[in-house]
Amino acid sequence: MAQHHSRNGSLDELIEREEAAFVDRMPLSRQRWERAKRVMPGGVASSWAISRPLPVWVSHGLGGHVWDVDGTEYVDMHGGYGVNVVGHANPAVVEAVQARVALGTHFAQPTDDSIVVAEALATRFGLPLWRFTNSGTEATMDAFHLMRAITGRSLVIKIEGTYHGHHDATAVSLYRSTEQLGPVDDPYRVPGPGVPQQMADLLRIVPFNDIDALERVFAAHPGEIAGMILEPMMMNAGIIPPRPGYLEAVREITRRHGALLTFDEVKTGLVVHPGGVTALLGVQPDIVCLAKALGGGVPCGAIGGTAEVMAAITDGVYDQVGTFNGNPLTMAAARAVLTEVLTPDVYARAEDLGRVMLEGSMKALADHGQPSYGAVYGFKGSVVFHDRPATNYREFLAISTAVSHFHFLVQHNGGVFLPPWGKSESWTLSVAHNEADGERYVANVARLATEVEPILDRSSDIFGSGSFN
Repeated sequence: MAQHHSRNGSLDELIEREEAAFVDRMPLSRQRWERAKRVMPGGVASSWAISRPLPVWVSHGLGGHVWDVDGTEYVDMHGGYGVNVVGHANPAVVEAVQARVALGTHFAQPTDDSIVVAEALATRFGLPLWRFTNSGTEATMDAFHLMRAITGRSLVIKIEGTYHGHHDATAVSLYRSTEQLGPVDDPYRVPGPGVPQQMADLLRIVPFNDIDALERVFAAHPGEIAGMILEPMMMNAGIIPPRPGYLEAVREITRRHGALLTFDEVKTGLVVHPGGVTALLGVQPDIVCLAKALGGGVPCGAIGGTAEVMAAITDGVYDQVGTFNGNPLTMAAARAVLTEVLTPDVYARAEDLGRVMLEGSMKALADHGQPSYGAVYGFKGSVVFHDRPATNYREFLAISTAVSHFHFLVQHNGGVFLPPWGKSESWTLSVAHNEADGERYVANVARLATEVEPILDRSSDIFGSGSFN
């Protein structure tokens, strides 16, 4: 994901210094990267791993920490983009996978663990029937297919700026500047590279937290909309929670128009609450998509639905397939995650630590005249360097990227591993993190605040002026 840094004088000099320190600390990562570029595009296995100034090559992880190939230890709040809430090498997951691997790793047939996993998900999310996939992309792809197959309609509504995987149906309206978004009441439907415009034309785009926009789209396309997909809590713009009553209104509107509602809980499910946002806020969609945290680090995905929705699979209206769906290793790991590790009590502990981190960070910033806001839900949390909380992606794009990149560098050089492109991503805690880990994060924020304070007067746009344009 390309990011552009505005020129902010001394801030650019600070970034240059931290990037130099970043590279100097990791000579073996740099060597691996140079070698990898000869056989892998960009020198990485996934473009999400490309970061500035160079990708970090990880050697191993244990609990809440990881080590790079140069031997440097970090508090891991990257969490594999939100996957490792159970921590690295969690004993329950290790034991489950080790026991299963000796019994065979693949049959393309169901195993007993899949029943236990489906039962646990039904209890947590309130949806009775479940199928499995191998990634969040596959789960949302199945959701698109189900919505269209069941309703016989073609159009699907998605939220502006949200990411639901890299399949053709949803790779539209992603990571662009505010100038490229188009009018707020009719955003441009620009497909991602390699995606035909015809696919983009099957989508309708609305801002998050905007019920009036949703009503207008349904009114403009009576009987044409198969469904709506949304993250019930936006997770690629810091963290943007739904306004009070928003999800309830979405549920009522979609039902009134005979359209299906899908919650993409790939990032939020099993992370912000034992039953995701679905259980946290008590709004029941027709379909829920899961991945990431479910597998405890093993590739995974799942899709749950109401009896009416999933009858389309039972009756053969839609064939939900995949050679590796319900793979024995994945199911063994997921069973351990759901029944042994992610018990209700661990969410409260993670949220308590996250709130200490957020409050400490905001205080450190405020002490140096720097505004901020943030949010904490379960294992997820974020600090955003602006004085006014964004309520949708369009507002979030107006926030400085430069200071967020500087924050990523300061944290990394200070021993905390965050996701690259920190403006968009949030931290992920695990069951293994402790107070000392949180204190290190806050100390790094305090260093950032100290270093940025002298240039605030010359660069007032760094932290925002309280308005979005």
